[in-house]
Amino acid sequence: MRGWLSMLVLAVTVSGCVTATPYQPADGGYGYADQRIEDRRFRVTFSGNDATPRARVENYLLFRAAEITLANGGTHFLMGDVATESQTSYTQTLDTRFGFGYYSTFGGAAGLGVGTSTPRSTRYDAQAYIVVLEDDQGRDDLKAFDARQVQQHLGPTVVRPE
Repeated sequence: MRGWLSMLVLAVTVSGCVTATPYQPADGGYGYADQRIEDRRFRVTFSGNDATPRARVENYLLFRAAEITLANGGTHFLMGDVATESQTSYTQTLDTRFGFGYYSTFGGAAGLGVGTSTPRSTRYDAQAYIVVLEDDQGRDDLKAFDARQVQQHLGPTVVRPE
C-alpha cells in the first residue's frame, strides 16, 4: 500500500512539472519544422505541447519565418494560408479517498469517497506558407513582415531549451 501511495505522489508531482515547448527543432513532435516548396516559398510549422499557449505557438511560427527569410537572403516575408489547429483531449480518472477521525467524546468515524474527474488539455499546431522577399520588395507592402523587426520584437519572448 505504501509503495502505491509513493507512486501516486510521484505521478502527480511529475505531471505538474510540464513546461511549455521551447523554441527548438521538432523533437518528439513538438517544436518547429520547415520545408522548402519552391526557391523562395516555404511551409513552416510549430507544434506546442499541452502547456504551450496558442499565442506562443503563433509567435514562434512568425519567429521561425523571420529566421528562414534572413537565412535565405531576404528582408521581408509574406504569409499565406495561415492555420492554427487545436487538439483537445479529455482523460477520465477515478479518485478514491479514505479518511478516519477519532473524537474522544463520540468515538471514531471513517469514510470512503469515490469520484471521477475529466481533466482537459489542449495543444496547438500552427502552419503557414511564406514567400521570402528580396531587396526590400516588401518594404511598402502592408501585408509583408519585416524579418529583422519580427526578430527584434519577438526575440525577447523566445524561450530556448536549457
